[in-house]
Amino acid sequence: MHKPADIATQLLGSPYEALDERTKRVARHVAERTHVSRNLTQDAGVGQSFGQRAADAVASFGGSWIFVGLFGATMLLWITLNALLLTSRGSTFDPYPFILLNLFLSMLAAVQAPIILMSQNRQSEKDRIHAAHDYEVNLKSELEIMLLHEKIDHLREKQWAELLEIQRQQLKLLTGLIEMKTLSP
Repeated sequence: MHKPADIATQLLGSPYEALDERTKRVARHVAERTHVSRNLTQDAGVGQSFGQRAADAVASFGGSWIFVGLFGATMLLWITLNALLLTSRGSTFDPYPFILLNLFLSMLAAVQAPIILMSQNRQSEKDRIHAAHDYEVNLKSELEIMLLHEKIDHLREKQWAELLEIQRQQLKLLTGLIEMKTLSP
């Protein structure tokens, strides 16, 4: 029905060659009457490396209430175990300022922070892909609506022309009837 170049000039007000690649793709989809939308969640897991999947899993677990609960329980268990050993034996495996616990916590933070940042970077990239896809879908919807308005306007103009023609014929018939009535006694 339409060509991408026609859609670009009529609906977008720019020559097809001046459009960016994404808008050209949308214009082609409108011209070919094909879908732009697709399920991005299915495409998200395709082609991920082991490290990327691991980063997502660590970030998912590290940002959960289960992790917070286990972390709190581990801290409480560590302190309780040291207190019990201090009262029963007189010495502990990690004396009061808990230097060994602090070392483990520092190592956990040193490893967990970059992994969570990697996952956040990947999530930002996913969000950019979703935003670009949403733009394409919205642009195609807008163009389709403009085409529908164009069709409705065309139909309305056609109907007006048909109504005017019918009215002319009626006037012609009425004129003929009036002439027949004035001629007959």
